[in-house]
Amino acid sequence: MKSTIKNWFAAILFVTTMGGGMLAVATPQPALAACDGRLLTLPPWYRGLTKADCDLMSPTDVGGISNYIWTIALNIVEMILQIVGYISVAFIIFGGFKYMTSAGSPDGMVKARKTITNAIVGLLISIFSVAIVNLVAGAIKS
Repeated sequence: MKSTIKNWFAAILFVTTMGGGMLAVATPQPALAACDGRLLTLPPWYRGLTKADCDLMSPTDVGGISNYIWTIALNIVEMILQIVGYISVAFIIFGGFKYMTSAGSPDGMVKARKTITNAIVGLLISIFSVAIVNLVAGAIKS
């Protein structure tokens, strides 16, 4: 029973990681990809504020100065939340390293497990926060 659960978990993990990568390769990219280039999935601060020729729009084109400022602010908040996600992944790796090098010390293993658990919680909060920020940014554009 335990090995069946492990096998199902491994299969689901493989499909989600490999399937997502293959889907990203197979999906055509939009025409404005040159304007909105990303570095490590971080959006540029001007995302959503460019015309077809990659020039910045004026605040009146976006719907006013408040929408213009909110779009920039939400892009910056998304960048910060994604950086928090990257830091969480680094702490998961660090916790795994601490767990492997604890040499059977129960106290060290508990600290390492706590580090990994807290990092996973931080990563989940970061992912859901980015989704909420993107939802709000989409509502501003509409």
